[in-house]
Amino acid sequence: MQDQGRSTRKRTGGRLKHARNPRKDELGREPTETQVGEPRFQTVDSRGNGSKTRALATDVVQVNDGEETVAATIENVVENDANPNYVRRNIITKGAVIETSEGTARVTSRPGQTAQVNAVLLE
Repeated sequence: MQDQGRSTRKRTGGRLKHARNPRKDELGREPTETQVGEPRFQTVDSRGNGSKTRALATDVVQVNDGEETVAATIENVVENDANPNYVRRNIITKGAVIETSEGTARVTSRPGQTAQVNAVLLE
């Protein structure tokens, strides 16, 4: 655990020791990779903020075309700049381009954080 911007060495050239190890609440979690499929959700306790629901899998998307928002079904992932392998594995992240029943759309929400998929229709 290194402080941001702090050097790992003293002025004399000796190495600095860490003051302590990370506490359990300071550790992160593995990212939730939301897949296309039958809806499955996970609720996790968030320290001091109630709980958070994560989408493990979903096939429903709220698509906005500029005038109205309609519910559509997700068919597959077309493009994902976060990781090219996510396309083959049908994993949805923010910024992914998905094929829906309404047409091609770009995801604007974070399904692994908010448990819902919102998208904007592409022309």
